[in-house]
This record gives sequence, C-alpha cells and structure tokens, in this order.
Amino acid sequence: MRHWGCGRDGSLVSEQFELFVGIDWAAESHEVCVLDAERRVIDRKTVEHSGTGIAQLCDLLLKLSNYQPSRVAVAIETPHGAVVETLVERQFTVFAINPKQMDRFRDRHSVAGAKDDRKDAFVLGDSLRTDLHLFHRVQLDEAQVICIRELSRTEEDIVQEQVRAGNQLRELLRRYYPQMLNLCPGVDEIWFWDLIECAPKPEAVRKLTRSKIERLLKEHRIRRLSAEEILAALNAPPLQLAPGAVEAASEHVLLQLPRLRLLQQQKNDVAARIQSILDEMSQPGQSGEHRDAAIILSLPGVGRIIAATMLAEASQALAQRDYHALRSYSGSAPITRQSGKKKLVLMRRSCNQRMRNALYHWARVSVQHDDHSREHYAQLRRVGHKHGRALRGVADRLLPVLVAMLKSGTLYDPQRRTNSPTQTMDSQTA
Repeated sequence: MRHWGCGRDGSLVSEQFELFVGIDWAAESHEVCVLDAERRVIDRKTVEHSGTGIAQLCDLLLKLSNYQPSRVAVAIETPHGAVVETLVERQFTVFAINPKQMDRFRDRHSVAGAKDDRKDAFVLGDSLRTDLHLFHRVQLDEAQVICIRELSRTEEDIVQEQVRAGNQLRELLRRYYPQMLNLCPGVDEIWFWDLIECAPKPEAVRKLTRSKIERLLKEHRIRRLSAEEILAALNAPPLQLAPGAVEAASEHVLLQLPRLRLLQQQKNDVAARIQSILDEMSQPGQSGEHRDAAIILSLPGVGRIIAATMLAEASQALAQRDYHALRSYSGSAPITRQSGKKKLVLMRRSCNQRMRNALYHWARVSVQHDDHSREHYAQLRRVGHKHGRALRGVADRLLPVLVAMLKSGTLYDPQRRTNSPTQTMDSQTA
C-alpha cells in the first residue's frame, strides 16, 4: 500500500508501507499491535520497558518485515523517549499523534467510550493505516538540541523549586520574624540568607554589630540599604509567641537556607551550561552562513532563556522554516468556530505552554527595545485590544521575520523591516 508521508524538509514523499504498528506506551510495559495493509492483526505483544524488551520488539518487527524496516510504519502518542529513539535508530519510520486526536480515533471503534491498552494499540495502528497524513513523522534532533532541551526544562524545574522553597521561607519568617521581610520581601537574595544566619531569632539582633552588617553588605555589593537601616528594621518590637515557638521556627528556617543555596547554585550551573551550548551552536556554519541559534539570538527581545526554549520545543519547525507550525506551537495562531451566521475567532488554548510563555516574553521585551514592535503594540492598544492580545499580535509579526531570516541565513537588521507585514494575519489573531 502506497502512502504519502512527510519528508525531512517538510515536503510530501511517497512511501511504501506493508506493516502498521500501534504502540500504547506506559511506564513499565508497552502494548504492541501489528497490522498488515488489509487490517489483519499479524501479532500482538506486551513489551517490557527495558533495553532487552525494546530490542526484542525491534527484532520482531524486522522479522515480520523480512528485514526491511523501511516498510514498517509505527504509531505512538509521544514523539520522544527510549522506544521512539530506538525505533528511529533502527531505521523504522515512526509517527506521533496528539493524545487528543487519539481520543477521536478511538471513538470510531467504540461510541460507548470503552478503553483498554490493547485496544488503543490496535486503534493507533489502524488509524495510521487509514489517516497517515494526520500523523507527525518523528525525526531525531541533533545532540546539542536534545541537550539544550533537557537543560532548559531542568532550569524551569529548578526555578519552580526555588519559588516553592522561597514561599516556605517567607511564611516561616512571617510566623515569628516579620521585621526581617521588610529588608527583602522576595527572600531570594544570598545576602539576605547570610543575614538570617547571623540573626536567626529576634533576640539575636542584640549581638549583631554595625561593622558585621557593613562587611556583609560590602561582600555582596548591596548599596540600597545601610547598616543603620537594617538594625533599625530588625530592632522593631518582636511578636509575642508561645514558649518554644520562636526556637522551633528558627530551626526550620536554618534548614531551609542550605536548600535555597543549593538550588541557586544548580540554577547558575545550568544557565552557564545552556549559554555555552548556545555559543557553540552560534558558530558560523559552512561558507560563513549564520547558524540558527545566532539568528534567533540576534532578534530584539531574545535572550538565553527564550532562545533555548525555542530551539528545544520547536526544533523541527525551525529546521523546516515552517511559519504556520511555529504559530500553532506557540499559540499565536487563532482558532475559528463558525456555524451558520455565528463566527468566533478565539485564542488558541491547545499549544506548547513553554513556547507560549517564550513568545509572550519575547514580544514583551521586544516592545521595550525595538521601535517597530513598540509602534505595532501601541497601534493594537489604540484600537482596543488588551495587553495580552497586543503582545500576541507583536509576536505574530516577529515570527515571519524570524522565518525570513532563517531562510536567508542573515542576522536581524531593523533597517530591512518594512511597515507592510507579509503573512502575519494580524487581523485574524485572537
């Protein structure tokens, strides 16, 4: 059976598949269903999530295809992971699909809403046989992109951990030592943690000397506060608590500080590693052409975090210079609901949230530093759009600029931008 699939450059290519494999993946084991072009079930198997189990799956598919992996199409609900990467490395053609679309395919086979893993594996394989054009072909990214994706997501996890730990510290101080919060409401600065260690309880302020505070401020280059201001704030009348409450809370606070320092150090290390990879990826390519990372970083409003997020979450769309895919991934492309005389254009909710956040901050910072973006934002605000909608419009204007730069291999030049946008579709953006 001949099917049309997506090639590495995004173009349609004709492919001959004889076997269609559905894999319902899970944490410990995966259900596999193999179908032929006539919808007959050739084999079913439960594969253990281990190196041995996945290798056995590959050997089985090779045997069923007479050792011609190019004739095997595999459907799965995730575009990454050990199963996907092993199959692609073994020359099998792997296609991924959004779980929400998978729910719709499942309704073809059971209107009652029945669901089980073996049935899902069959539905995946059967849907791939009939609707291959709706699946997304998986392609492995470069090692640097995979590394920056992992580091970028790790940095986000660390930041979330910092926020949680900081909130815990703030609540503990508010419980018995609220005057300390007047010095650093964010409780996220290293000098503040050192100050807490010097005076973990209100009664310890009596032993805190002016010279010691001055040394601490000088060491951390803090100029917004003086030693006299800090002593005045800490000498405020303390809260009257039950005996032992202050001691218990202060011990808890001192346990939190090493955790906060560790998270801060990990964040700095990850940020430095991401920056070093971006520097490597920004080196000129063959014939002096600029690499994608250098082009992205040259745009106004794009820094380390935004560039790393875009390369990590939309690597294939960037490689294919696909403007429409970038709009969909980031949520800047609207959705239209029309029935009869009723028509609604709404903000896209289903998208990559990390890409949405990256484009939001890219547009926000671009408005501050780029005249074209600032003018476009002001124009959208004048016609009544809210802040978020205006920023989506700015981002939607920047995306075709990025795609044009990637296609030409040139860095950003504000002089080359015109006032007549092409392919921005701002009038339709929700």
